[in-house]
Amino acid sequence: MTVTTLTSDFDAAYRAEMSPYWPGRTLLDHLALADELRAGLPALRHIVSVRPGGGGTFDDLLLGRVPTDADRAEFAHRAPGPGDVVQLAYTSGTTGEPKGVLITPDVALCNVRDFADRLGLTTDDVLLMASPLAHQTGFLYGLMMPIMRGQTAVLQDVWKPARATEIVRDEGVAFTMASTPFLADLTAQAEADPGAFTTFRLFLCAGAPVPRDLVRRATKALSARISSGWGMSEMGAVTITGPDDPGSRVFETDGHPLPGVWLKIAGVDGDEAGHDEEGRLLVRAASLFGGYLHRPELRGLDDEGWFDTGDLARVDADGYLRITGRSKDIIIRGGENVPVVEIENLLYAHPAVAEVALVAMPDERLGERACAFVVPAPGTEPTLAELTDHLRAQGTATNYLPERLELLEALPRTLTGKIQKFKLRERLVASLGNGEVGS
Repeated sequence: MTVTTLTSDFDAAYRAEMSPYWPGRTLLDHLALADELRAGLPALRHIVSVRPGGGGTFDDLLLGRVPTDADRAEFAHRAPGPGDVVQLAYTSGTTGEPKGVLITPDVALCNVRDFADRLGLTTDDVLLMASPLAHQTGFLYGLMMPIMRGQTAVLQDVWKPARATEIVRDEGVAFTMASTPFLADLTAQAEADPGAFTTFRLFLCAGAPVPRDLVRRATKALSARISSGWGMSEMGAVTITGPDDPGSRVFETDGHPLPGVWLKIAGVDGDEAGHDEEGRLLVRAASLFGGYLHRPELRGLDDEGWFDTGDLARVDADGYLRITGRSKDIIIRGGENVPVVEIENLLYAHPAVAEVALVAMPDERLGERACAFVVPAPGTEPTLAELTDHLRAQGTATNYLPERLELLEALPRTLTGKIQKFKLRERLVASLGNGEVGS
């Protein structure tokens, strides 16, 4: 198992504890964390640093060593088959405790091939990857895809927008993928220094809906195509908009299924829902994971091989997917579901809103009401009245309006940029329990 510098102390200890059977442990960088974990991990054999320090450097112990016949025999003995586990990927923890996802080579290579084909990526395309290799995005599309397709990949270990801009310019980067905050950062860089992005042609934005205004700004500033996509640790990319899809598909949908991927929306009664009807998202594919570490019962495929993603979604008549929320993130006000993602997208368009997340607030009479957590744009302090007036002007029904506003300096996020709404709910419940009153 690999623990990177983008893994928090809690996650590192949790993941190491959940993975006792791995024959060797390698901790890359983050030497202080390695020392803290050593006492509680008797199976830890080696600490290898990519920079000076530790029990030896990556160059000396691995790259600088001439393989012996014994080494080659050992590698041949350990070579994985198509059904062996090659990656232990942990879910992002947006709704709670992460789970260890078991990925095999056949699953990974199937997904990578179809991903590259959908986006039209070639061997000439240089890609920038700022996601850690311990995350599904970095592992599949920053490591496996370049090896499989013969592409050049530039790995950025710490995200700094100015440094990313230098890499794009100096290395001739054509493609990258990341979540919405990364796209916003690069867009701001391109608006200040458009000459750095002359080779750049495609940004795949995944992990959260892409605000309409950001798509327009990014397309203009980067002179590139913006694609949207949705995926999960259990599979990698599931749906993507293609480079030739109109811009409206990017901010209105999360893409079309990759080849060999089937989607089904299950209604409340369990039957398949119609076009544009919301329900639980089920997927079936050759690139679906093999199970969860130590928790095989949670894979839960039905008799036809459908996997319940835990997401709410709808699919239009052309087969394009739109994630509308997590089943655990749903807000039911007076028996009616609030369209969380749509309201968040409308709030993103307000000039005083830099980031927003809508969560359920317990209410004795209606069951739940909506609370908006907002990171204000610099120099602004939006009020609840301003935001609800903005929503009304967009035609939002009164029962969908947020009824509480909490202003934050930052939203809690996973290491890969996804908003952790369960932490916002916990904060809200604590505030209500203490009698605090929001805006």
